[in-house]
Amino acid sequence: MSRIKRGNVARLRRKKILKQARGFKGSHSKLFRTANQQVMKSLRYAYIGRKHKKREFRKLWIIRINAAARTMGTNYHTIISTLKAKKITLNRKMLALLVVADSKILEKILKG
Repeated sequence: MSRIKRGNVARLRRKKILKQARGFKGSHSKLFRTANQQVMKSLRYAYIGRKHKKREFRKLWIIRINAAARTMGTNYHTIISTLKAKKITLNRKMLALLVVADSKILEKILKG
């Protein structure tokens, strides 16, 4: 039976992992085994981070809308309920962008 050499396959697999580990500190970017562990961990963090990013942005939009509402003498809850009652379908992202661009525009939307 002939011997199977995995030289190319193994080397390419290791190079792929070490390329992903570029920028890590110390042996986390140099040694394959530790780099592999760190890449797997970083991929888990990245997956979780994509979920957290959505939460953080929604929080930011709500804070911005609430800040604009406070300058008008009201609060976030009344703004959202007024928009729903008037059947104005602007999501929080668009509302926050409008508030950042021009804070007086929220009053015009609520009146009109």
